[in-house]
Amino acid sequence: MESNTATILLAALAHEGRLAVFRLLVRRMPEGVRPSGIALALDLKPNTLSQYLSVLEQAGLVQSERQGRAVLYRADMARMGKLVDFLVADCCRGRPDLCAEAATQALTPQGTQAMTDRPLNVLFICTGNSARSIFAEALLRDLGGDRFRAFSAGTRPAPELNPFAVELLRRQGHDIDRLRAKTTAEFQGPNAPAMDFVFTVCDTAANEDCPPWPGQPITAHWGLPDPVKVEGTDAEKSLAFAEAYAAMRRRVEAFTSLPLAELDRMSLQRRLDAIGGADV
Repeated sequence: MESNTATILLAALAHEGRLAVFRLLVRRMPEGVRPSGIALALDLKPNTLSQYLSVLEQAGLVQSERQGRAVLYRADMARMGKLVDFLVADCCRGRPDLCAEAATQALTPQGTQAMTDRPLNVLFICTGNSARSIFAEALLRDLGGDRFRAFSAGTRPAPELNPFAVELLRRQGHDIDRLRAKTTAEFQGPNAPAMDFVFTVCDTAANEDCPPWPGQPITAHWGLPDPVKVEGTDAEKSLAFAEAYAAMRRRVEAFTSLPLAELDRMSLQRRLDAIGGADV
């Protein structure tokens, strides 16, 4: 990358609003996000967001794609990666010792092979922590065996678990005595277990700018529709919860079947993104 190109990219990101938009799109990768969703998440006026997206797109940091009548925006991580490569290469020219340790920590914290030597801590996050993330926690505990330690939390946890979710888990034979709605703050303190994986399972949680997780765990977005919001008869509501549970079970099964010892961090990230981006 030429220095003038790097200057254009850095200038595009050197604005609090544009940087917030780019970071949100990164958190939602590999999904595309509609402008209305970005505006709602960041509390931006449509014309202000349009200006931000225009600058980022002209710099090549975001891409737009039309799907029917909707336009979706995605972060261009390849472009961003070239910028990071340029900065690191320029910083370390002739002095690789200056950046080697920092680069290693940023790109390969913990290492996937080292992960397999112990149970892996996995956190699932949604807004209320009353259904989808609770499904994921219960499923990983039962399907992952002693390879994983499963946790879940909410950015704004509900006072109690959703009764439809509890009844479904009971019918499926899961132990529900240990399950409760929790806040993400429980897992960000000095005494909290260090996470190896953090998955957001709703768009709202993925949109929120949470503090960085200690140890830089691998993250992915596995968004699912919220069954709690479904209106109608009890039968219709039960069906929505059953569909969410089935979709989450397919994701957890795909995750537990991954050959973690054989995958480097980048390969593992792509596999996790694929799990979240398809109805596996």
